[in-house]
Amino acid sequence: MDLELTGRAAIVTGGGRGIGRAVARELAREGVAVAITSRTASALETAAKEIESETGGRVVPIAADTTSTASVRAMVDEAVARLGRVDVLVNGAAAPGGRVRNPVEEADPEALLDDLNTKVVGYFRCAQAVTPHMRATGYGRIINIGGLTGRASHALSGMRNLAVTHLTKALSDQLGPDGITVNVLHPGVVETEHIHELYEAEAAKRGTTAAAVEQSYIDRTPIRRVLTVEEVAETICFLASPRAAAITGESIGIDGGLTRGIFI
Repeated sequence: MDLELTGRAAIVTGGGRGIGRAVARELAREGVAVAITSRTASALETAAKEIESETGGRVVPIAADTTSTASVRAMVDEAVARLGRVDVLVNGAAAPGGRVRNPVEEADPEALLDDLNTKVVGYFRCAQAVTPHMRATGYGRIINIGGLTGRASHALSGMRNLAVTHLTKALSDQLGPDGITVNVLHPGVVETEHIHELYEAEAAKRGTTAAAVEQSYIDRTPIRRVLTVEEVAETICFLASPRAAAITGESIGIDGGLTRGIFI
């Protein structure tokens, strides 16, 4: 299927590693010029060079802090200046897994506020900054990367993903008349740089091994494996395309069936 993305331009926050980096790579393969952003300039520059080498596409690194409105606006202005436009925003800049995963007595309120500021308000800042550019062309795709902890109760930081889902639906109502769709994708257990750190932390709590923790997730997943970053990235590319024009305001799990709830 031709996704009709050639000639488009995208911003991917959290694009220096993990899912964000994979998204930038897949978009570049589809002919999209991509600006990747995070706080660490050196990691972005390395990622941009490697993705350009792999895909032959154009990838520009722009360091920014999504907890700062001024930084976000400057980043979007620079991306538009360098790429000529912005058609797609993929919001993924956040602490992997959340910063507050411990019992209430041990939870740090400031860490929780930081989670919300980075992932919820940060996503909003980026969406707000790209909206005028998308409205001007009558085309836009905003894809927010949430997380399955928003559909469960085992981590206090999961509230950020629930808030992102609400933000997604509210923005889809406001921006739909302008040709802009907004959706949120909830990845399951995905093979990324940080996932093994989470296995280790969970193993320490359970008194077992990281390998046993990973296997427990695999055993609970109907497809019986961990997902790849490419699978998440390919889904995001579809949502970013004109082919997905009728999909907006949706909360979509990409988890190999791990979620057992029924969502209509």
